[in-house]
Amino acid sequence: MRLYQLHAVQTLPISKTKAWDFLKNPKNLKEITPEHMGFRILSGSDKKMHPGQIIQYKVSPFPGISTKWVTEITHMEENSYFVDEQRFGPYALWHHKHFIEEVEGGVQMEDIIDYKLPLGILGQLMHPILVKKQLIKIFKYREQKLAELFGRIERMQSSLEIKSI
Repeated sequence: MRLYQLHAVQTLPISKTKAWDFLKNPKNLKEITPEHMGFRILSGSDKKMHPGQIIQYKVSPFPGISTKWVTEITHMEENSYFVDEQRFGPYALWHHKHFIEEVEGGVQMEDIIDYKLPLGILGQLMHPILVKKQLIKIFKYREQKLAELFGRIERMQSSLEIKSI
């Protein structure tokens, strides 16, 4: 089974505290997820983020396909980073690290996602056709929504890359 990695970086003109307050609230994920995905939180978003927290979602990654997605917050350092891992859902592996770092004029938000697809060779064949394109769309949408909400530091570029590792 092939392992893939998505790496996204975005710089916003906000304080580290403001960025953390937004990111640590699972309810805000709906706001930065494309509407066509039918994203809904089913449970687990009623408490302050903490290691061991289980959050259940319903999501439609592709038209006509709806799935339950269960993640666990496995690591967290207040105002710095957190890690969510899929416990049940559409991927064979999903390990998502979220980092926030102060930079000149704001914060840099970095996402590193290591993931594997199910279905062996069929999953690998579907990656460039469906999955990679969908993840790029989702993260480009997220970048746009965050820029609308908080502004953008013009001199700093955002980046998004998906590669096989």
